[in-house]
Amino acid sequence: MKYSSTRGGVSDVTFEEALFTGYAADGGIMLPVSIPSVNKTTLEKWRQLSFQDLATEIVSLFISDTEIPKEDLQCLIKNAYASFSVPEVAPVARLKNDVTILELFHGKTWSFKDVAMSCVGQFYDYFCSKRKQHYTIVVGTGGDTGSAAIDAVRGLEWVDIVVLLPRGRCAKIQELQMTTVLEDNVHVFRADGSSDDIDLAIKPLFMDAEFRTRHRLTSINSINWCRIMVQIVHYFYAYFKMSSDVDSPVEIVVPTGACGNLTAGCIASKMGLPVRLVCAVTCNDIVSRALSSGDFSLAQTVTPTLAPAMDIQLPYNMERIWYIFTGGDTALINKLMLEFESTGSVQVPEALANKISAVITDAHVVSDDTVTSTMARVWADNSYLVCPHTAIGVAYSHENRSKDESIPRICIATASPAKFKEAVDAAGIPWKQDERVTRLMSLPVRYEDMERNEDWSDILRKKIIAINTPLC
Repeated sequence: MKYSSTRGGVSDVTFEEALFTGYAADGGIMLPVSIPSVNKTTLEKWRQLSFQDLATEIVSLFISDTEIPKEDLQCLIKNAYASFSVPEVAPVARLKNDVTILELFHGKTWSFKDVAMSCVGQFYDYFCSKRKQHYTIVVGTGGDTGSAAIDAVRGLEWVDIVVLLPRGRCAKIQELQMTTVLEDNVHVFRADGSSDDIDLAIKPLFMDAEFRTRHRLTSINSINWCRIMVQIVHYFYAYFKMSSDVDSPVEIVVPTGACGNLTAGCIASKMGLPVRLVCAVTCNDIVSRALSSGDFSLAQTVTPTLAPAMDIQLPYNMERIWYIFTGGDTALINKLMLEFESTGSVQVPEALANKISAVITDAHVVSDDTVTSTMARVWADNSYLVCPHTAIGVAYSHENRSKDESIPRICIATASPAKFKEAVDAAGIPWKQDERVTRLMSLPVRYEDMERNEDWSDILRKKIIAINTPLC
């Protein structure tokens, strides 16, 4: 299996090279040259597998046995999920009103990001230890990505991680899960801006080929192909939990921000899994507009909502989705991205939009009022808490109960409600603080602040140089 950039300027890349690539040198992001197909016989064989074993089978399709032998891969995945609080990794909750939820928040930072990130950390350690080479991870986060990334690599000998979080725009618990980590290889900045502002500060570092190469920069957010690859697994797992055979479609509702998880679902579909995807978003609706009308254009501002990890106006994985559904038309991708990056707006060609809509069949925008009313309704009906991001998917399910009832539906739960006290309080739900949160509140913190009038890219450059300069 080889990898190439969505823009065609980087090709013939190994999995290891793709793992350590953030933005490619041509500005694109990495995808496999070809997407493996899975036949019905294989689907039937996979139906009864545990999450860990299913992950081994799917991930092995994207990694050459010469890079990671399957026995090693099996051990790495087993280690990745050893710290999850439930043995099945991703249990399914079946609630009233035909609401079914895939719980992906049982990792150490209580977020679906742990499902993929724990594997990424194992792969980093595997290759870095083998090569005896140091890498510096630079990652921007809306909340959950940063804490999961930190937990995946904290204490590793050959890796340092620099994380930027949007100060005051993520939940307090999310911030504490980053700022309370005191290992020497963890460096946290709180930036006075949005997640998109942070991404704009980070990208120049990766576009500077000499700087990126000299300091071995890499990214662990959903720019990183490995994150997408592992997330493919939970689409197959969810499908098997909901389907009676391997021919019938299943609808999967995906709370969406930067579209990394949505991209994984599109790849699962291309592999042969009969899924229909629903994209559920906050009022920061660039993804919804792009899918429903082809209008991929930035709004003037990012509006903070109760689902902060989804408050994104620059969903960079849309580039991957376009690539997948054009069959790898790099000329078109370059044309679309050049126009978008120069003007902040581009119209998705109708033919491409039609191909995407055959898989991503709906896009749903949910307000904060609907988020809190959905959380309250789920609690009243089931004594079951959902986080505000998950509530956005459940809101779609509530509003579309009568839509094609022959097709089973499952909503992806992206985080534990324990992280979002503000939203639970806003929903009027009786709140009993989780013991893990109480412990977190008592820990010392360490971070640096970035202000609006400062050059964030320059601050990052200096930090990275300091990390990679040996002490005398």
